[in-house]
Amino acid sequence: MHIIISPAKSLDFKSKAPATNNSEIRFPDEAKEIVTALKGLKPDDLKSLMKISSDLAQLNYGRYQVWKYPFDADEVKAALFAFKGDVYTGLDAISLSEKEINFANEKLRILSGLYGLLRPLDNIMAYRLEMGTKLNVKDTKHLYEFWGDKISQLLQADMEEQGSEVLVNLASNEYFKAINKKAFSKRIVTPVFKDWKGGQYKVISFFAKKARGWMTRFIIQNQISRPEDLIAFSEGGYYYKPELSKSDSPVFVRDHEG
Repeated sequence: MHIIISPAKSLDFKSKAPATNNSEIRFPDEAKEIVTALKGLKPDDLKSLMKISSDLAQLNYGRYQVWKYPFDADEVKAALFAFKGDVYTGLDAISLSEKEINFANEKLRILSGLYGLLRPLDNIMAYRLEMGTKLNVKDTKHLYEFWGDKISQLLQADMEEQGSEVLVNLASNEYFKAINKKAFSKRIVTPVFKDWKGGQYKVISFFAKKARGWMTRFIIQNQISRPEDLIAFSEGGYYYKPELSKSDSPVFVRDHEG
C-alpha cells in the first residue's frame, strides 16, 4: 500500500533535519525545463501567475534565479522535513523514528508542481509552484499537460517495485488531478474527513488537511498495508462512519470542531 500527499506552500529550510540518507530528485530534466520558463518571468509576472503578494513574488523570483541542478549541498533539505503546512503539522515528521522514516521513504510519495513526484528523502531546493498553475512550459499550457503521464507512470513503477496494489490518496484535488487514471492501474482509496457544523457533517478544509497528515502518520507508525485497517484511525477525535462510507471512500467524522 502506498500513500500520496500534497506539498505545502510554506517551507522550513532553517531548522535542522535528522541525519538521513537523502536521495536525488527523479525528474531533474523536467524541473530544469520548468525553472527555465520561470526564470524568464519578472516578479510582477509571478505575482499575477501565482496570485501571490509582491513580497512573495520577489522571494520566489530570487529563488528561481539561483535555482540550479545538481544542487549545492548547503541549499537543500529532504522534502519530508522541508514542507511546512497543515498536512505536515499533522504528520509531524520530525518526531518519527528512524524506522518510521525509512518506512515512509518506501511507501509515501509527495506530489509536486516543480519536482513531479518526490520520495520523502529526496533533496529539494526551496520553491513555490502549485500544480494548478497555468505556466507555459515548452508547448504546454499548464503543468497538468506538461507532466502528462510521467507522474502516474513513476508512481505505478514505485508501487510495482514494492508489490503495492492500493494507493491511499491523501492529496488535495488539485494535486490528485496530476494522476492520470488511464495510465494508472492500481486501486485508489480516498479517505474523507468531515466535521459537524450547522447540523450536518461537512468537509472543512483546515481540519481536513490536518487530518490527512494525521492519517499519513497513523499509516506510517502502524505500518498499515491493508486499506481495511484504516478504519481504526481515531486521531483528533475522528472516527469511521460506515453509513457515510463507500469501499474506496471511507468517511471519518468528528462531532465537534477543533
